[in-house]
Amino acid sequence: MKKTLSRRDFVRSGALLAAAASAPSAAFASAAPVAEPGPVQASPFKLGVASYTFRSFTRDKLIENLKQLKISTVNCKDIKDHLPFAAADEAVAVEAYKAAGIKITAGGTVTFNKDEDEDIRAKFDYLKRAGIAVVVAGGPTPAIMKRIEKFVKEYDIKFALHNHGPEDPMWHSPLDVLKVVKDMDPRMGCCIDVGHCARAGVNPVDAIKEVGPRVFDLHVKDLANYQSRDSQVDVGDGILPFKGIFEALLAIQYKGYVDLEYEIHADDPMPGVIKSFAYMRGVLAGMGYKA
Repeated sequence: MKKTLSRRDFVRSGALLAAAASAPSAAFASAAPVAEPGPVQASPFKLGVASYTFRSFTRDKLIENLKQLKISTVNCKDIKDHLPFAAADEAVAVEAYKAAGIKITAGGTVTFNKDEDEDIRAKFDYLKRAGIAVVVAGGPTPAIMKRIEKFVKEYDIKFALHNHGPEDPMWHSPLDVLKVVKDMDPRMGCCIDVGHCARAGVNPVDAIKEVGPRVFDLHVKDLANYQSRDSQVDVGDGILPFKGIFEALLAIQYKGYVDLEYEIHADDPMPGVIKSFAYMRGVLAGMGYKA
């Protein structure tokens, strides 16, 4: 896959924005005058977090970290006590997020690997109890997808199948998902993982444009090498074309969430997560948008 973006200016802008946000105002008192920034508008899509990023931490710490990041949404997974599957425990979690002013925008990844109504219904009930509008899903075969479609219609919950790269037996890239869902209910679609997409040899910019209205969620990470799953780095330190990705989302009029799924440094992710958000916010600012 060809790299389509020169990143130097955006790395620099993200770093400058991060520095400006953390430095005291007095430090800039004697700085030379600079040009006034151009018009800024709210981004039509929002930056968020996949709770798997904080898989080593409990819900209380997850909430604390989200507040530090100034993020008020979460793609919640049944890991630790983030969003337990048991109804009573799930209710406690939902109330904790509500009390903290945090909205659960998606649930998952949830695995759908049984072609059985009882198993699928239990998972849709889990989502409905939490008021979740989008399920980020893994595991189904095309045959199971036809059964899932019935529940999507019944529960009115969007089904966003997550591509997992070349190791996945079925869903390497979003284009593999699109082949199956393109003639199904319009609530059957994709959660595009841009890193796994690139490793599958598909430019995520092209994938976003091709999947279009069936993009229901985005999981983002950055890579130093498209051929290596283990080359993940902080967003902005790798080679994924984030400006192109954001431009593609604008082109398809995407109004959902761009959720950071940070899979490295599990025991101390916050430094890299903070840096990744500073970079993405910097890219958006350079495009005239506020995240």
